[in-house]
Amino acid sequence: MLRTGFLRSFAALAGAILIASCADSIATPTAPVHAAPSHDSGSGDSGSSQGSGSSQLELRAVWWKTDHENVRVSQAIGPAGGTISIPETGLTIQFPAGAVAQLLTITITADEQYVAYKMDPSGTTFLKDVQVTQSLATTSMFGEPLKSQLYAAYIADDNVQLSGNVPVTEIEPSKTIFSYLDPRLPQAQVWVIRHFSRYMLASN
Repeated sequence: MLRTGFLRSFAALAGAILIASCADSIATPTAPVHAAPSHDSGSGDSGSSQGSGSSQLELRAVWWKTDHENVRVSQAIGPAGGTISIPETGLTIQFPAGAVAQLLTITITADEQYVAYKMDPSGTTFLKDVQVTQSLATTSMFGEPLKSQLYAAYIADDNVQLSGNVPVTEIEPSKTIFSYLDPRLPQAQVWVIRHFSRYMLASN
């Protein structure tokens, strides 16, 4: 029993270290691109990236494992940078120094059913890449091999319903982080943004 507990603790620690190290490897400079389908599933790699295209794309939002009601966090971020986290959903947003020119209160609201967030103040643009990390442990995809490519997608219309096929405006540069112990299993998605407001994790 002690050995099993030790192995589980080690696996969790190794996974956290891997996510942290791979999250820094998204190539820069980065910029949003028009949404377009890609046929590379990215599975079997230790971190697959998504790229660019030129046509509109409709994607399906990923579901939470359990619904999240009234999950919201507000925090002030200044020129020195900082981090905003929502433990309930597994979200972490890292603002580097210089991302904002002055103190700004940022509010992140999680969607109840889907892996999506409304980020305010709407229309905010950043001077440097802001990194978003979404753990998949809180999503319906956790513990299963990746069947289709994951996308970090920007939705221009805040009123668009996320059920079914959702039209997206941009696909952000992103990377899927896979398990250190089983490279078939996705652990997190990491992407970069330069503006607010509404983003979702999706597949095709």
